[in-house]
Amino acid sequence: MSDKLRLGPLPKAETVRLTIVVSAELKRNLDRYAEAHAVAYGEPVDAAALVPHMLAAFMDRDRGFRRMRQAVKPGRVS
Repeated sequence: MSDKLRLGPLPKAETVRLTIVVSAELKRNLDRYAEAHAVAYGEPVDAAALVPHMLAAFMDRDRGFRRMRQAVKPGRVS
C-alpha cells in the first residue's frame, strides 16, 4: 500500500496526558488506521498516539472554530 493518508507523518511535540472513553467500534477503526499509517509511513504507531494529531487536524480545518479563535486572541481583554 503506497497511498499516503490524510494525517501524514506524526510530528514530535510536548504532551499532556488526557484520558478519554471511546466506543468499541471507534477503537477498532483507530487500530485499523494505525495499521494503515504504519504501512504508509514505515513506522509502527499506537492508535492512542494518533488521536491527538487527528483532533488537531480536525480543529485546524474547522472554519467556525478558526474564526472563534481569531476573534478571541490570547492576552486580549474583552
